[in-house]
Amino acid sequence: MFKTLDTLLRGLAGREDRVAELQAVLTACQALGPDNGGQGEMEKVRCITNWLKACGVTALSRVDAPDPRVTDGQRPNLVARIPGKSSRTLWLFGHTDVVPPGDLAAWTSNPWQVRRDGDFLYGRGVEDNQQAIVSMLLLAEEVLSQGITPELSLGLVFMADEETGSLYGLEHLLNTAPHFFNPDDLYIVPDAGSPKGDVIEIAEKSQLWLKVQTTGIQCHGSTPQKGRNAFLAGADMALSCHNALRSAFADANPLFDPPYSTFVPGKHEANVPNINTVPGNDVFYIDCRLLPHVDMDSVLAKMREVAAEVAEKHTVQIQVSVVQRQDATAIPQTGTVVTALKAAIARIYGVQAQAVGIGGATVAAFLRQKGLPAAVWGCLENTCHQPDERSSITATIKDSQVFAHILMNAAHV
Repeated sequence: MFKTLDTLLRGLAGREDRVAELQAVLTACQALGPDNGGQGEMEKVRCITNWLKACGVTALSRVDAPDPRVTDGQRPNLVARIPGKSSRTLWLFGHTDVVPPGDLAAWTSNPWQVRRDGDFLYGRGVEDNQQAIVSMLLLAEEVLSQGITPELSLGLVFMADEETGSLYGLEHLLNTAPHFFNPDDLYIVPDAGSPKGDVIEIAEKSQLWLKVQTTGIQCHGSTPQKGRNAFLAGADMALSCHNALRSAFADANPLFDPPYSTFVPGKHEANVPNINTVPGNDVFYIDCRLLPHVDMDSVLAKMREVAAEVAEKHTVQIQVSVVQRQDATAIPQTGTVVTALKAAIARIYGVQAQAVGIGGATVAAFLRQKGLPAAVWGCLENTCHQPDERSSITATIKDSQVFAHILMNAAHV
C-alpha cells in the first residue's frame, strides 16, 4: 500500500501545466447564479463531466434542483464516485458557482481569463472554489490513469449555489439524495484554510441575522419637536444593542477567532431622500455570530428588552425580527477525519495542523446537521471575492496529495 501511495504522490507531482489548463477552462465558464446576474453553473458542470468521463469515471449522477430563473431550468449538482477496496468513502466537495468580479478597473487582467505569473494563477474563481475542484479532478485522473484501486472509495461532489445560500446546491442534494452518504464516511470541504495549510476548521458559530425596524413620526427638519426621529432612535438602538449584548454574552472559547460572540450592526436601509426631513421610519440589521453554547432565543429576548427601553426613551416603536438563523455545528477534535487530515498534512506540507472554529458559515454545516462529520481544510491564499483573486499551483497539487494520502490509508482511519 505504501509503495502504491508513493507512486500516486509522484504521479500527482509535476502537474503544474495540467492545473493551469483546468483552471483556464473552468474560469472561462462564468458560473454566476441568477442572484448574481448569471445563468448558473450548467456550462461549468458539463466541462467537469466531460473531463471525468475522459479520465474513465463511469459512476456519475446528477441531482439537479429546478430553477426557472436560468435558461436550462436546472441548477446542476454532480456526484462522481470511484470504487475502492472498501465501500467506506472519502467525500470531497467543491462548489461550481462564483461571485461577480466587481470593479473591473481593480483587476490587473481580465477576471474571466486566467493569468499565470510564476506559481500563481489569477482570475475569478481560481481559489473560490476551483482550487478544490482542480485538486479533486487531478486525484481522480491520477488514480484511474495508474489503474489503482484505492483503499477507500472516492466520492466527488460538485455543488451549485454555494455563494447564495446552497438552497439549490448541497441542501437540495442532502434532502433529495441522502442515500449517497453514510455517517462512517469521511467528509472534507476544501473551502477555507490558511496559506500554510495548518488550520482545520471543525466548528462554526451559530448565525443569527436580525432586522431592527424603528417607526417614529416624520416631520420637517426645522421643527424636529413635531416628529419622532426614527433614525436617531435607531442609531441609539444599534449602539445599545452592541454594548448590551456584548456584556450579557461575554463568555470566551479559545477555539474561535475572535474567541467571543459578536454582534455587528451592518446593513442600513435608505430612509428619507432629502436632508431637511426627519425620518419616520428606519431599518438596520445586526449580524450575530454566537459561540455554540449561547442560546439564540436568549439573545433575541435580550435584543427585544433593549428595544423596549430605547423605544420608551425616544417615544417610538421598535420591532426586532429574525432574518436568518442557523445553529452552531462542530465535530470532535479527535474525530477520524481530523486525525486523518493531520497525518496527511504533516506528510505533505510538513506542518502540524491545528483544529479551529470560525464565525463564518460553510457548507460543512449542512453535512454536520445531517450527522455527517465534515471538516473544512485547504491551503489557500484567502483572496476569494477580491480583485486579482489568486491560487497557488503548488498548493493545488499538494492539496490533491493530502487527499491521496487519506484515500490510500484506510487502515489508519
